[in-house]
Amino acid sequence: MSSNQQNERGKIPSLPDEKIDMLAATSVLQQQASEIRQQRVNWQSYQQSQMISNEDYTFIVALDTATDGKAREELLKSQRGQCAKTFLSLLGHVSKDTTIQYILVMLDDLLQEDRSRVEIFREHSARKRESLWSPFLNMLNRPDGFIVNMTSRIVAKLACWSVEPMERSDLQFYLTWLKDELQKQGNDYIQSVARCLQMLLRHDEYRKAFIAVDGVTTLLSVLSSRQNFQIQYQLIFCLWVLTFNPEMAGRMNRYNVIPILADILSDSVKEKVTRIILAVYRNLIEKPEDNAISKENCVAMVHCKVLKQLSILEQRKFDDEDIQSDIEFLNEKLHNSVQDLSSFDEYATELKSGRLEWSPVHKSAKFWRENAGRLNEKNYELLHILIKILETSRDPLKLSVASFDIGEYVRHYPRGKNIIEQLGAKQLVMQLLGHEDYNVRYEALLAVQKLMVHNWEYLGKQLEKEQGQSGGVKA
Repeated sequence: MSSNQQNERGKIPSLPDEKIDMLAATSVLQQQASEIRQQRVNWQSYQQSQMISNEDYTFIVALDTATDGKAREELLKSQRGQCAKTFLSLLGHVSKDTTIQYILVMLDDLLQEDRSRVEIFREHSARKRESLWSPFLNMLNRPDGFIVNMTSRIVAKLACWSVEPMERSDLQFYLTWLKDELQKQGNDYIQSVARCLQMLLRHDEYRKAFIAVDGVTTLLSVLSSRQNFQIQYQLIFCLWVLTFNPEMAGRMNRYNVIPILADILSDSVKEKVTRIILAVYRNLIEKPEDNAISKENCVAMVHCKVLKQLSILEQRKFDDEDIQSDIEFLNEKLHNSVQDLSSFDEYATELKSGRLEWSPVHKSAKFWRENAGRLNEKNYELLHILIKILETSRDPLKLSVASFDIGEYVRHYPRGKNIIEQLGAKQLVMQLLGHEDYNVRYEALLAVQKLMVHNWEYLGKQLEKEQGQSGGVKA
């Protein structure tokens, strides 16, 4: 991953497939494929029972017995049209799973040997005016895990190596299938699913389609759960290639990419995972066309304590020169952003990260006097985030801080009470008066007190009662 190549806006460095990852020999799919190659199919029995035609029989036997690449090349050169016809006919007429598995491995090996062979199938479908994709996409509904995942691998190759991209409706179906497979509990083939995405997302039209089906949310949801380092690497690789599109790089941290990757970075002991996270972070600074977004991403990284991780990484010795280059780049950019950081930038970044804590800005009266009105900016963007936390979070710390912030906004902004009521936050804060956690109840009571100043005497007694029962605010 050359640093010079990385700096070319929107262009993904040219990596040979074998360097994308090293899973080919270790994934469940490839282990099973290796076993299936050792088997033999009795093609004659299919011919004798008239399940396949004489032409299909002659071609598949010739291909199956071709001992080297030159022999296969000669066969395909002389019978190019028959190749696509035979494979599609066999996949459509043979029902036995073990035979279908063997056919799919043959087809995958054929394409892997020479990627230009995908055109054999594209030309055949164009000649017949039939869909290239339907025969394969229909097989994704079969119950056998090997069959559907080897089919998926073939679809990815057809989509990435053909001169014509996959059609929109078929692409949407396939990407949705991949998303669902990523989220499937206990999926033994998750490495193969991720590998298909790694291939597809190197192409800009497929990146846009993946964003359109909310694919980033799925990637981050899976990354947020416990995954082994290989899956982490593959899915973060998908995020990395997405960030080569400047528009997507500019929108990426809306999905909370930076905090999630920061957690993985702090736990990671694998160099390849560290390298790909740093590469994503670099793109999130370099690729957006809006400098304000780049700055916001820098601040988010600072808030997620990436500088601390960089200082730790500086003490380690890495074989990959690009890791050192990225560490130096990120260090410089993040230290510069710290110097330019205003208290409001710090507050906004913390809020957008979803990681509310009792950082100094919350308890600063000066901060609220100077900045309460700024929570109205961008159509109350920050207030909406606070309200979302009150609605959805189960974390007592986040609920406590969000309640406090709502109260401070009302206290320091003249029309704050009306706005909070219009946005529905008042009811949410009042519901927290019955929360099981003492600190949440206490901060909610303070906020309600500020919202209902006319009734402060009654609420003040309630507050004293709470304090008396629990001996004051817990640390």
